[in-house]
Amino acid sequence: MTIHLRKMYVDCRFGQLHLHTSFPSSGGFDELTPLLCVPPPGLTGRAFRPLLRDLGRDRSVYAPDLPGSGESEAPDHAPTIADQAAAFIDLIDSLRLKQVDVVGYQAGSLAAIELALARPEHVRRLILIGVPGSDSNFQVGERLPLLKLPVMILRARDELWESTGRTEPLLRDARRVELASPTGSVLDGEADEVVRLARDFFVR
Repeated sequence: MTIHLRKMYVDCRFGQLHLHTSFPSSGGFDELTPLLCVPPPGLTGRAFRPLLRDLGRDRSVYAPDLPGSGESEAPDHAPTIADQAAAFIDLIDSLRLKQVDVVGYQAGSLAAIELALARPEHVRRLILIGVPGSDSNFQVGERLPLLKLPVMILRARDELWESTGRTEPLLRDARRVELASPTGSVLDGEADEVVRLARDFFVR
């Protein structure tokens, strides 16, 4: 099946949000639940290209640059986790997506959690690849237990190994998978395994 990797922009409250995207050749006919991939600050949506190429075979995949990162416009202040989630809410509304599955990578997991809490009617399932500790405007210990949707946590042997492990008592019903130590980014070194796990977890 032909995969169409593209770039596009959508409007959000901070200006234009730049997206890396992939779409199945069916053009959206009978595709599975769209997927939103959230990168950490310091990376762009391009980090998800190994996933876009495969998961885009049967669903639309959107990997935005965070507000103020990559080619996305910046707010007039340093964006918070809540700001990032708000931009993704605008993305969902702009594209008129009824539901999405979400993948959050490292610090991008925090905005993914906040999005799922802000829009529980839109976020169907959530994968967190590494979960950092709390920061000044986001308390993981307070926010994570509030999630009511199916969650899978992928724990890689990287700098977030310890903090990801500390999520276990916060979200006891989450499905947990430990990944082998990758060479470089999990999204490069273990992309095939992440894709396999995502396909199994998201189902539709």
